[in-house]
Amino acid sequence: MTWLHASTAFVAAFLASLVECVEALTIVLAVGTTRGWRSSLLGAGASAIFLALLVAIFGPALGRIPITTLQLIVGILLLLFGIRWLRKAILRAAGVISIHDETKIYEQETALMRNAGQPARTFDAVAFIACFKAVSLEGLEVTFTVLAIGAGGSLLVASIGALLAALVVILLGLALHRPLARVPENTLKFIVGIMLTAFGIFWIGEGLRYPWPGEDLALIAMIALLLVFSALAVRLARARTRERVTDTARA
Repeated sequence: MTWLHASTAFVAAFLASLVECVEALTIVLAVGTTRGWRSSLLGAGASAIFLALLVAIFGPALGRIPITTLQLIVGILLLLFGIRWLRKAILRAAGVISIHDETKIYEQETALMRNAGQPARTFDAVAFIACFKAVSLEGLEVTFTVLAIGAGGSLLVASIGALLAALVVILLGLALHRPLARVPENTLKFIVGIMLTAFGIFWIGEGLRYPWPGEDLALIAMIALLLVFSALAVRLARARTRERVTDTARA
């Protein structure tokens, strides 16, 4: 594993985890401020332990799979995963679908928790389950990303990137006590989508034993090309959206 591959894996894992942790933090804050912090933090903590166990179990198991088979399977999954992130980010950047609004999600979750009845004094099952579910759902995407990116020998580096992102979000949440609405989430998803897609293409080639020109440098070239094509896709989608609005207004 070269320093270039390791640094790219670290950045991809960090940014992907940062996005998911921000979304999980919004739910935990909404539940905690509405129904109490004890059960909410217990739910979030139980989910964190569950996710750590998944990494501990499945991480070493990846080493038992033949490397070319592992690279091919992981590459396909990463490609599909990255394209899904990238597609949504392009549509949001073009104004086709709405931008992810953490403040609005916080308000909706707060209203939902208030309508769930009075919280229990000792242990509130609603708060526990809501936080466990939120952290687990977002965390599973982080776990998959870390395992997939680290499948080529950079699992430790990807894990450090994910843990650092979680620590940053937790510290900001403790300091601010409100959703991290100012985080440029769609921009981060745009970047992560490009990086995951590039990793997917790279691992598929490795799994098929295709000799990439420049080896790991090919990964940087893929990221640059995907960035250019994605920017063009945003412009095309934005232009088509304007045409539809104009046609609707004329009709």
